[in-house]
Amino acid sequence: MERIVTQYAEGGFVVFDPDIDESILNTALEKLEPKHLAVKDDRIQDAWRDVDAVRQIAIAPKVLDVLRTLYRREPIPFQTLNFKLGTQQRTHSDSMHFHSIPQRFMCGVWVALEDVRNDNGPLHYYPGSHKLPFYDLSDIGIRATSAKSLDEAYGKTYPKYADFLSDMIEAQDLKKAVLNMKKGHAIIWAANLLHGGEKILTPGSTRYSQVTHYFFQDCVYYTPLQSDMPLDKLYLRQITNIITGEKVANKYIDEYIKQDNEGYAMRITIPTAVRRIGGLILKPFRKLLGR
Repeated sequence: MERIVTQYAEGGFVVFDPDIDESILNTALEKLEPKHLAVKDDRIQDAWRDVDAVRQIAIAPKVLDVLRTLYRREPIPFQTLNFKLGTQQRTHSDSMHFHSIPQRFMCGVWVALEDVRNDNGPLHYYPGSHKLPFYDLSDIGIRATSAKSLDEAYGKTYPKYADFLSDMIEAQDLKKAVLNMKKGHAIIWAANLLHGGEKILTPGSTRYSQVTHYFFQDCVYYTPLQSDMPLDKLYLRQITNIITGEKVANKYIDEYIKQDNEGYAMRITIPTAVRRIGGLILKPFRKLLGR
């Protein structure tokens, strides 16, 4: 375990065998195949809800034990993504999609459901990049809430963010690593580790895999891609703990945030006209009090 902790601290990732029974992996593949045929972009989100093998991978005891050691808080698996093909995704940081207060209490665990090779679209990552600052959209001159929908955010805002990361990688002279991995092995990566998907070199080749995203207890969970914190626009996530099946309340330091739905934090505001009327009504009383 000492090796895992040291490598994770220095590199922002660790590769290990999570000891998931191969029968669970095979059952996941079998149950998910009809779903892969039914989707357009090959991404199946939250299959844990109706495929128990996907849930078992997400709550694998060894994975949870390692996360407890690394973060010293109870892990909360809250989302699964299953893939048949390599994503060929541009380099990004999960922190733009999932972030927390306090910062960095989030990570991803990627499990190979078949052998991953150079030719079938392996994962790439930049060791040590997790130590870079977290860059909010405001840091690169973008107002997140100018996007009217999540589709618009991904279509217009997100490419500008990916371009920024590409320029930063070149400026910082970061070195890319490519991950080949045996079926059943896993990689944990820190929230801010820069990573993406390599090109598929052999047409038609599959790269079955599962990603589970984890938050940790007693945090605020939000989406930076849709948040402008200086404008008091914080897009809160409403997450469900895959272990228990129960919703998890956002907690800021020692107080729970009372909000049942995902979206911008609730605020009670008094319209300007009402405030002005209130001021006129109180004006005579202020004079009597000499204020």
